[in-house]
Amino acid sequence: MKIAVVRNRRRDGVIARLGRPSPETYGRKSVQRVIDALREEGHEVVCLEGDKTLFEALERFLAPGPDGGAAGLVLNMAYGIQGDARYTHVPAMLEAAGVPYTGAGPLGHAVSLDKAVAKVLMTDEGVPTPAFAVMAAPGEPLGELGFQLVVKPLHESTSYGLCLVRSRGELDAAVAGIVDEYDQPALVEAYVAGREVCVGLLGNRPVSVLPPVELDFGDRGSRVVSFDDKYHRSDDEPAKVCPAPLGEELMRRVEDIALGTFRACHCRDYARVDIRIDGEGRPWVLEINSMASLGAGGSFVRAAERAGYPFAALVNRIVEVAWERYAGGPPPPVERAAGDDGPRLAPAAA
Repeated sequence: MKIAVVRNRRRDGVIARLGRPSPETYGRKSVQRVIDALREEGHEVVCLEGDKTLFEALERFLAPGPDGGAAGLVLNMAYGIQGDARYTHVPAMLEAAGVPYTGAGPLGHAVSLDKAVAKVLMTDEGVPTPAFAVMAAPGEPLGELGFQLVVKPLHESTSYGLCLVRSRGELDAAVAGIVDEYDQPALVEAYVAGREVCVGLLGNRPVSVLPPVELDFGDRGSRVVSFDDKYHRSDDEPAKVCPAPLGEELMRRVEDIALGTFRACHCRDYARVDIRIDGEGRPWVLEINSMASLGAGGSFVRAAERAGYPFAALVNRIVEVAWERYAGGPPPPVERAAGDDGPRLAPAAA
């Protein structure tokens, strides 16, 4: 099959600058590992930029056959370039162009990237999630929330801007920092003291729940996952324990609310749900990542490996479940051309 891996690495492929820039990019090595995994399976692969050049590039690579049907698929790794709901931009372009792709659609990405909307949808589904408020400026009322509180940008992921506050002064400073740096309101939610687990989901009908991964904070003082932890820049990054030792009843409850979150937030193909478990053993969903990281050190990849999906098998399984969702059956068989090593990403250009 022809597969275009689409990512955002450059920032100049726009008509004009508009809105806040995306702080996220997939690393070159992570993208190359995905390309290599697809090539191992025999797929014909190109790597394309998710910007204004995408339509023309896809039309060349995925020109439809005589029946007008899809000639291949996009493996979407694009976080977006700028503006609101940036995860939605490439999926919306692909839907307009009639190109199948992996992962959530514009709706799923939009609601998952708006933490307040996601929490409302979770609550409607019966999924427990910490109480919260949205603050657009310091000094706004907190309602019934009491300290400690977690503060983070309303529309970001990967723990950007996240901090734990213990007083009104710390809260107002954190909110002001988020509004200034990220140009958006802050989500303020009740802090759940306890354990943290990440639950990966893979597939559609049915959705498979991967073994949960516990983030073991050990004896460190801060028991929240920071930006530095997620990018492996901290000296005391929490260890990942998989499968998390939860016990049968709690495991079942965690799996149920992860599935409920996946449904409530309109996700597809694969995602990751982050959950805290309080001192009384009650799980609370913090958020869902509608495009779970395929980075080598991430919890989603760790869980998939434990479930029997080495990295190459995981990537190709994501392709399979996406194609099945579009076509109603497995992808066509592929054969690798002899001597064809596929694209390599140059560090300077990636």
